[in-house]
Amino acid sequence: MAVHENRAFLEMLAAAKKRLAGRSPVEIAEKANVTFDAEHQTFQLISLGEEIIIHYPSYDIEQTLDEWHHLVILHYLDMADGTPLGQRIISFGELRDGLVRGGGFDRTCEQTMARYFAKKPLENLQAVCTVLGAPMQDSNADLYAVLPFLPQYPVTWKLWLAEEEDEIDGSGRLFLNSSADHYLSIEDAVTVGSLILDRLQRQYEEMFPI
Repeated sequence: MAVHENRAFLEMLAAAKKRLAGRSPVEIAEKANVTFDAEHQTFQLISLGEEIIIHYPSYDIEQTLDEWHHLVILHYLDMADGTPLGQRIISFGELRDGLVRGGGFDRTCEQTMARYFAKKPLENLQAVCTVLGAPMQDSNADLYAVLPFLPQYPVTWKLWLAEEEDEIDGSGRLFLNSSADHYLSIEDAVTVGSLILDRLQRQYEEMFPI
């Protein structure tokens, strides 16, 4: 299975690089809201608190990333059309063509939030968000953080903690900006959501080992 997945990744990576080949790096940077350093021929962006450097024209990424994170970044550079961020957040199921795959991810996300995150101490969760460059915001939720996955692709995390004494189960969701369809496909959006769920859990366990 791992061999099959690696082959699929390599094929998709080659296709992504082919689509980007020959395009103006200045135009790409402007539409994706990333920095292009003409002297060093690199794009620079921040993803979950980490600086990412992408070499031009090879589109190789300097940092070692999860391969699907790597691929999504190239898809973002390819698809970005410069649309401003919207004024509202939406579920994954509300994305264009998101009814099945997006709705499925929304349900998976809710289960993960209730099972893993909703019973954790709030201050620990806030510390995880801080490391990932996600500022806290006021909300009716116990935790409301905007995770900077890509410059024009923020992911909002809303979480309500469980209250054992009142027998109230916790719940939570990830949300996208209403402009998300202008930057990634539904397949990539679900990949982003899965990457973030995994990163949040790994970051928590690194910072607060049992």
